[in-house]
Amino acid sequence: MTTAKLASLMARGTDFLGCESAILCGAMSWVSERHLVSAISNAGGFGVIACGAMTPALLDAEIAATKALTDKPFGVNLITMHPQLFDLIAVCARHDVSHVVLAGGLPPKGSIEAIKANGAKLICFAPALALAKKLVRSGVDALVVEGMEAGGHIGPVATSVLAQEILPEMAQQVPVFVAGGIGRGEAIAAYLEMGAAGVQLGTRFACATESIAHPAFKKAFFRASARDAIASVQIDPRLPVIPVRALKNAGTEAFTAKQREVANLLDSGAVDMGEAQLQIEHYWAGALRKAVIDGDVDGGSLMAGQSVGMVTKEEPVADIIAQLLDEAAGALERRAA
Repeated sequence: MTTAKLASLMARGTDFLGCESAILCGAMSWVSERHLVSAISNAGGFGVIACGAMTPALLDAEIAATKALTDKPFGVNLITMHPQLFDLIAVCARHDVSHVVLAGGLPPKGSIEAIKANGAKLICFAPALALAKKLVRSGVDALVVEGMEAGGHIGPVATSVLAQEILPEMAQQVPVFVAGGIGRGEAIAAYLEMGAAGVQLGTRFACATESIAHPAFKKAFFRASARDAIASVQIDPRLPVIPVRALKNAGTEAFTAKQREVANLLDSGAVDMGEAQLQIEHYWAGALRKAVIDGDVDGGSLMAGQSVGMVTKEEPVADIIAQLLDEAAGALERRAA
């Protein structure tokens, strides 16, 4: 009966995504690639390729490789400030990608129409209620409400506050997925009961058996507690840098120095604001690669959400999803008793 209750609460999300469990995997650069994405979709969740700084040719190859590993639906996450955004959208269209996630700011003019022209569903991040309403008016099909507890790029408001603010207003209009700091099924059950169509988790999947992340990267997660995942500091108000949550290491300090370097280039007129922000994005992509692929856990970026303390061992994706669903179903059963 409880499993039926969970399925009922997730029905809107599973119908929208075309999968068995309304659990999306957050797009993590270098981590959310063909192996992890296909494993999550094959296990009944919804995998999402992190395009990040990929060229159209690289994304084309990654989508094709993922399709070779799963016949289940999966999505592609695109960054709004990517200079070849429309070429990337065209790659997704050629592959009949069913869902596109846009991250990193408001969708540029024409991008929503380009994504939906081929029948793809569009998911966007809404860090505030006003923005959620604006996105839905502009044609976005679903929202992700992600709080500051998440890993990687974050906003300033906690998940629980955003959920209380946005779900009562928007959940009847479009499917809304809650993200940020979710590590157990009890939290999933709570957000579903509040009106969420499903949830998104990243940190919980980063150290899955199928994740290609370096063993040293995974070991850093196993050792970390919630308080070790800290947000980066913006050192120059003229350079609007979205904070990034990661485990504190020497790479955290290096980012502070990089901000100073880019701010100086901005001062001298050597770069404009758009180029300055791109340099910051490329820095993060490189620093993350150093940690995830090369295993440089001191100099690289260990992007992690505050749920990292709940990541204690390497386990298969199917086991993680099954555990989350069992915990959620158990929570619903206890509340019904």
